[in-house]
Amino acid sequence: MTASSLPVLILHTGDPQDTLRDHHGGYADQLRAAAGLQAGQASVVAVYRDETPLPPSAYRAVLITGSPAMVTDHEPWSEAAAAWLREAVAAGLPVFGVCYGHQLLAYALGGEVDYNPAGRSLGTRAVERTGDDPLTAGLPMQFPAQMMHSQIVTRPPAGSVILARASHDPYQLLRYAPGVYSSQFHPEFGADFMREYLMHNAQHLSEKGYDAPALADALEPTPQATGLLKRFLDLHAMRTA
Repeated sequence: MTASSLPVLILHTGDPQDTLRDHHGGYADQLRAAAGLQAGQASVVAVYRDETPLPPSAYRAVLITGSPAMVTDHEPWSEAAAAWLREAVAAGLPVFGVCYGHQLLAYALGGEVDYNPAGRSLGTRAVERTGDDPLTAGLPMQFPAQMMHSQIVTRPPAGSVILARASHDPYQLLRYAPGVYSSQFHPEFGADFMREYLMHNAQHLSEKGYDAPALADALEPTPQATGLLKRFLDLHAMRTA
């Protein structure tokens, strides 16, 4: 089997509420679709259900999903996934983590994660490029991205390069090594999913001080952010599709 015919591993770390999953697919489904992968090109391993990936040599790249879990809870499955990711990065496997995956990868490589003192981030927010990289080449200096998180990377691992930031979070897109990246924002989420999430949880969010209808009205398409996943695979994973 050639490297280009190996599957892309989707490290599945959690899912949205059942209604949202039924309407839009789980987090692994959304990530696979945004990356332009057919079902046969991806291997989904639900680590949050204690499934275990094969050795890194069995894959050509890794995508890590978001999750309702918190990295700081140090769940056994999350710690095991972090250990696997350290092995994968050491082996030179391309990796892209999203939201929880961003935090998990940073933690695995020696960074720190905690709740954002600026509060929860919800909706479409502006991301500003801060560094040059083939992954972000050609993107505008500022572009919109979908966000849904309470925790952030508070200290990146040593040697990390900051490729994008936001007003509420200086570490929105990081490069840890050649072919190893993560984003706090969600390139895989579309405005329709975000809108249903906000309205489905409107009462709970209102109790926390968030105006879900206003956030839903302000949602925008985020094609530049979404395009990062396909570009990552094109640059680093010898895509065959």
